[in-house]
Amino acid sequence: MTASDFLHGRYPAPIDPPEGFDPASPDRFFNRELSWIAFNWRVLDEASNPRVPLLERVRFLSISATNLDEFYTVRVAGLRELNRSGRTTPSIDGKTPAEQLSLINADARRLMETQQVTFGELRKALEDEQIYILDRHALTDDDRAVLSDYFFANVFPMLSPLAIDPAHPFPFIPNAGFSLALQIERKADGLRRNALLPVPQQIDRFIPLPAEGGALRFLPLEELLLDQLQALFPGYAARTSCAFRVLRDSDLEVEEESEDLVREFEVALKRRRRGEVVRMKITADSQPELRALIMDELGVAADEVVEVEGLLGMADLKELVVDSRRDLQWPPFTPRVPERVQDHDGDLFAAIRQKDMLLHHPYETFDMVVRFLEQAARDPNVLAIKQTLYRTSRDSPIVDALCEAAEAGKSVTAFVELKARFDEAANIRQSRRLERAGAHVVYGFIHYKTHAKISTVVRREGDRLVTYTHFGTGNYHPITARIYTDLSLFTCDAALGRDAARVFNYLSGYAEPEKLENLAISPLTLKPKLLDLIQREAEHAQAGRPAQIWAKMNSLVEPDVIDALYAASQAGVQISLVIRGICGLRPGIKGLSENIRVKSVVGRFLEHSRIVCFGRGHGLPSPESRVFMSSADWMGRNLLRRVETLVEIRNPTVKAQIVQQVMAANLYDEAQSWVLDGNGRYARVLPEPGTDEDRQMFSCHRFFMENPSLSGRGSAGARDVPKLAHEPL
Repeated sequence: MTASDFLHGRYPAPIDPPEGFDPASPDRFFNRELSWIAFNWRVLDEASNPRVPLLERVRFLSISATNLDEFYTVRVAGLRELNRSGRTTPSIDGKTPAEQLSLINADARRLMETQQVTFGELRKALEDEQIYILDRHALTDDDRAVLSDYFFANVFPMLSPLAIDPAHPFPFIPNAGFSLALQIERKADGLRRNALLPVPQQIDRFIPLPAEGGALRFLPLEELLLDQLQALFPGYAARTSCAFRVLRDSDLEVEEESEDLVREFEVALKRRRRGEVVRMKITADSQPELRALIMDELGVAADEVVEVEGLLGMADLKELVVDSRRDLQWPPFTPRVPERVQDHDGDLFAAIRQKDMLLHHPYETFDMVVRFLEQAARDPNVLAIKQTLYRTSRDSPIVDALCEAAEAGKSVTAFVELKARFDEAANIRQSRRLERAGAHVVYGFIHYKTHAKISTVVRREGDRLVTYTHFGTGNYHPITARIYTDLSLFTCDAALGRDAARVFNYLSGYAEPEKLENLAISPLTLKPKLLDLIQREAEHAQAGRPAQIWAKMNSLVEPDVIDALYAASQAGVQISLVIRGICGLRPGIKGLSENIRVKSVVGRFLEHSRIVCFGRGHGLPSPESRVFMSSADWMGRNLLRRVETLVEIRNPTVKAQIVQQVMAANLYDEAQSWVLDGNGRYARVLPEPGTDEDRQMFSCHRFFMENPSLSGRGSAGARDVPKLAHEPL
């Protein structure tokens, strides 16, 4: 099957249901957790893809390790707690927590084994490029002289070598804590002791060593520590040693009736650090007595221990992606400034007044979002700014702009989500900073996360107030915006401005909006709106009219939405889904989903935008279609337990950009696409690297880097956009 086949509906014939399959039973769903692991297999596969530059392959391996760590500290930790409490309530696919943990354990262990194999292959490839990861046995005398100076200047002050005996109890090892366990012997009398050496997380894992001729040489920090044990335990020699790393339950529990939500989160963050161990990795050659001691002290069960023949803490491999070897990384890419903004000499308000503008990040620079708020902060005609903040960077230019506006006397309201997982502490710091600047900070709901991405600027223009609004599919985070693909809609449409104001009033005052003119929001109207739109498309199919749905998102697991898509498929609706990560829907099964196809795009950029298009009896693409962008994936948490937005796109140019550019290119992509079958297998067929067929494969990421977005084009944009972007396919 080619990508063109996928786009035009010429996909493999539907398969017969598996033996014993009941379309009315939980069999109709894939398991959420196993589908997530399947996604991480696709990430790991990029680390072996010869089309990917070598250091980017190292980065993909690091990402797969980071992903798996977070999966264990959140998802596996939750299932483990359910299982220990005796809960047997099944997931939507009919599996109990115990059954899921067993399947996860088997698949994740295979994944970790493959990570080690991949690391071995990459290590050889790095050596071919004169990049070496050494162990202490490969050090020269000159190396040791340099490392001795480095050790005492940069490492020794950070270390706390610990004896383990009744007078020195086993210390606390934090989440992601990496330690060396040692059995040492006193040279004078042969007395043996157990000892622990926590590896400081504040120091880079890979230490650069002097090299000649452009070579790069690195020594892992743990190897340096083992080489310097005499300085840490004078008079002792190491008899045996092993390394281990722990992951702890990182979910947060917050009291529902907390009077001070910020203080409660500060306490909860401390509890997270001390959560129960959910996985421990330990070097495979560990001495049994030492291994048993560690397991006993940490309270780790045998099935929670993973023995590793290779490198622990692969997430740290990202440190090897160094600037001195740009030749082994993706070619440089500079995000575009929209031509229309340039036509207006950088005045974003003037560009937006001309007509709605949709930016596709990272291809169009996220700096436009930052500039929108910076311009608002400095414009004497701007009276008020309201902004949601779910995730943002430590030194956030967004927060800088909001603080500047507040200090200038403008009315600034920031809606800060404290429950943004792993960013809670950063968000607390930012909220305190905003309050000091004079902004009004609102923390939203206790039961719901505020995940919507909205910013409004109220500006006096003549004798009236004009509201400029930004809706996004991604976070207000300028760092991740360099690699996440997201959409930013800028508009001064009055109805959208009123809707945004109603959502902000809902967040600050809990009063549900009585009427929204364009938006649908969860947890109130977004899910019913989606179900209604899917049902209407089914009615078009039943009436013999062209009926199509195109959708793109990170995850699809909400059972009611999946069942609605199944019903639409059975009515004859042609459904094409681009689901990057988790997918609970089984495509291409006779009698259930024969008209549904699912693909996943994994590549240089992380697909993150959420889009849904309905042909409305005219097929896709069509000017008559209904097109929406959203902050929400189709998951229970997004549709039922978060504040999210679904924005209908009515501007014809913006609509064409989404349907005929963004969605068409994703559906047409060959180079980075995996196709899901009804048995849960993802497959992609790639030609031999370097062949003509390989070079001609269509890459949506390359297409977007080379072609400007339709709605941001200005007078300089007379050149033709490629056929893909503006003609029916």
